[in-house]
Amino acid sequence: MKKIAVVYWSGTGNTEKMANAIVDSAKENGADVSLFESDDFGAEKMDEFDRVAFGCPAMGDEVLEEESFEPMFTACEEKLSGKEIAIFGSYEWNNGEWMVDWESRVNGKGAKLVYPPLPAYDDPDAEAIEKCKELGKALAE
Repeated sequence: MKKIAVVYWSGTGNTEKMANAIVDSAKENGADVSLFESDDFGAEKMDEFDRVAFGCPAMGDEVLEEESFEPMFTACEEKLSGKEIAIFGSYEWNNGEWMVDWESRVNGKGAKLVYPPLPAYDDPDAEAIEKCKELGKALAE
């Protein structure tokens, strides 16, 4: 049984909906899953989990949320080499460039993505939630 952390920040609730769908699916597929808001997770917890899914919406000029999520994620980067992770989040403008930049960042640190980066436009629709469920299943496998 995989031990999984799903860590997220959400301003409007859209990324939180994604996180909850991922958690539910991973549990349904037999994983031991813990859900954390970004203020409650740090690099010291990375070794406690087989896999970690990080979720953050696009903020400002297509960046990760800067007060809570970015400092937490920056601290976790030292633990990404060889770690199996996933990244997800919502956006409401531009073309989702923040996710492309984030993927390059995690790849540069040697992380192994267990599912393609998952952006969802605005309030996640049924198709986006289905992809979240697929991500949850991939984390559990």
